[in-house]
Amino acid sequence: MTPEKTKRLYRSRRNCMIGGVAGGLAEYLDTDPTIIRLAFALSILLGGAGVIAYLIMWIVMPEEP
Repeated sequence: MTPEKTKRLYRSRRNCMIGGVAGGLAEYLDTDPTIIRLAFALSILLGGAGVIAYLIMWIVMPEEP
């Protein structure tokens, strides 16, 4: 029996525009990075929480090996 591959959340190196957070989150959720980027942009426009969330994720999430 083979061990299951654990799914880890990393900042993306391949799908990176600013810090790789949106690309890494999209890979983890198996979705298009554009959708994640639009969600961050919308949250920035609706009160600015997206900036804080993005910065925290940029600091906390490790870069993919």
